[in-house]
Amino acid sequence: MKTKTRAFDRGDSLIEVLIALALFAVTALGIIGAQVWLARNERSTMMRQAALSIADSVAEGIRRDADRDPIVAQWRTRAAAALPEGGIDVLDRGNGVHVAVVKWRSPASGNGDEPSCAEPGVGAKLACVTVAFAR
Repeated sequence: MKTKTRAFDRGDSLIEVLIALALFAVTALGIIGAQVWLARNERSTMMRQAALSIADSVAEGIRRDADRDPIVAQWRTRAAAALPEGGIDVLDRGNGVHVAVVKWRSPASGNGDEPSCAEPGVGAKLACVTVAFAR
């Protein structure tokens, strides 16, 4: 005995295919967004690590040498090469305490992903790291 099959029982309907494609598209966009976020944060972390290394080197160089101008000039050149719009300032806080500030323009600065620099006079659109040291 043969059973009759209806025309709509033989395959997927167009609505089911559209729903599946919509779910796939939303999932794919979510994965792409996560990858972009991870890449941006990785780049930001790498810049922060390079800036911290430069600030530490400046602090160590100034602690060892009485003349800080050549040391700051040398590391200012390296900061400009390693970081976008990179720069260095050495601030005197009194009582022999100094602060090495390495600043740069971060892609995440300004859109809330990364806090701006807390040091006064650095600029709201720049990120920075600071290392305090005594001489």
